[in-house]
Amino acid sequence: MKAVPLATLLPMLLVAAPLPSDDWPQWRGPRRDGVWRETGIVEKLPPQLSILWRAKIGEGYSGPAVVGSRVYLTDRLLDQGEANPEDPFSKAAVGGSERVLCLDAGNGNVLWKHQYAARYAISYPSGPRATPTVKDGRVYALGAMGDLFCLNAGSGEVVWSRNLLRDFQAEINTWGLSSAPLLDGNRLIVLAGGVAGGGVLALDKDDGKEVWRALEAPDPGYSAPIIIEAGGKRQLIVWTPRELASLDPESGKVYWQEPFKSQSGLSVATPVFDPRENLLFVTAFYNGPLMMKLESDRPAARLSWKGKKDSEIDTDGLHAILCTPVLEGGNLYGVCSYGQLRCLDARTGTRIWESLAATGSGRWWNAFLVKHEDRFFLCNEQGELITARLTPQGYEESSRAPLIAPTNQALRRKVVWSHPAFANRRVYARNDGEIVCADLSKG
Repeated sequence: MKAVPLATLLPMLLVAAPLPSDDWPQWRGPRRDGVWRETGIVEKLPPQLSILWRAKIGEGYSGPAVVGSRVYLTDRLLDQGEANPEDPFSKAAVGGSERVLCLDAGNGNVLWKHQYAARYAISYPSGPRATPTVKDGRVYALGAMGDLFCLNAGSGEVVWSRNLLRDFQAEINTWGLSSAPLLDGNRLIVLAGGVAGGGVLALDKDDGKEVWRALEAPDPGYSAPIIIEAGGKRQLIVWTPRELASLDPESGKVYWQEPFKSQSGLSVATPVFDPRENLLFVTAFYNGPLMMKLESDRPAARLSWKGKKDSEIDTDGLHAILCTPVLEGGNLYGVCSYGQLRCLDARTGTRIWESLAATGSGRWWNAFLVKHEDRFFLCNEQGELITARLTPQGYEESSRAPLIAPTNQALRRKVVWSHPAFANRRVYARNDGEIVCADLSKG
């Protein structure tokens, strides 16, 4: 048998070896930073995406989580004879149930479901908001009315459950509990609000018992917490309608606080951090931007700059509502209050450019931004998937394709307000009737 030269064999082995794939196990991906790190992704989208499967689901704003060969998401079904009010701002009680679903990532088949009664009394009652958090064989899911479950990821069996309103005297806010639970070591961190002695709770991940509570937060807002490393410490960053704060994630001890009152409780976007510049940023629909400079030698921070106008129309910087912005390379990118995709100088807040090319113009118009290598995937509220480069020089679109139909009503337009998941070289997106999986692999 003739020997095959190593120089010939090695490229063959490299081609044959499958590329490693990534999970999307929680809100905004593995590191909660909105970055997709898989390789082997298509450079340019075809005019029509290859839809691998579709699965029927109920209504909901929560995004999917993907771990291995499984997709986890939450939805809502109305009770027979019930209907959501015509006025989405109404808080009239509506009977229904929430579900935690586990689907086969390969074909969309339901592997298990956990269903429980959830009578809504919130505005925009179209289902749960928070993306499930999945790790170490457990699924942590928070419903809009405060139902918190830890489920066996393989079987759906309940490991433990709490209701934040009943067990901790939390108070429901206007649009329901929305902050995706954060898992840190043995602690599951949730924003409950209204809790005596602290609206931020750390629960034991294995049994749901309280570990610590911190911050006076009558309204928890809607923003998801993150953990960063700065000033020689791991810092839990929490944004509520009262303030932006840093805590010790192990004890709940407060490191620093910056007052920042959000009109109508609209602390929604996730805080973003640039470790190279030690900059931490949040943005509110009415109250605009807030940039903090973190100290490098201790867990402390000082105000760098903030917006000067509390207006949704006459905006001086970035007044985002649903879009978590991107902070990198000394620049900010995000969608403003009426759909303007903007670039700001991160050090000063000065606007560099704005564009409506990826979005539409209208109140609360949104697009989710996900970084991949040197470009972005933008998922706009009309259900389109876009690839583009965002630089200080401007918006440079390379491709776009329809992904999923907008079904939810916002003002006089149909929208998709659910953040997609990117995993297994695929995108998983949902609306109020289905979840779709589209192939984004190269070749």
